[in-house]
Amino acid sequence: MNKGELIDNVASEIGVTKKEAKKAVECVFETITDCLAKGDAVRLVGFGTFGARQRAARMARNPRTGEKIQVKAMSVPFFKAGKELKEKVK
Repeated sequence: MNKGELIDNVASEIGVTKKEAKKAVECVFETITDCLAKGDAVRLVGFGTFGARQRAARMARNPRTGEKIQVKAMSVPFFKAGKELKEKVK
């Protein structure tokens, strides 16, 4: 399922226009993104947790040249599935 299909599904499930469903879906994504950017986690009980983890700086190797390069420390997003979601996906 892609974003367009998700929007179509939301629109048909709750009986709103595709435009309204698109606005709702994008608002959810934007809210999650904003929370992660601030360093907050988003916990959706039964579904899962979105969060950000710090990745330390490290040395890596350029696969084309074999040259060593320094990779900066960064924050990376993650998702951890909740118990109910794990049980449904089994």
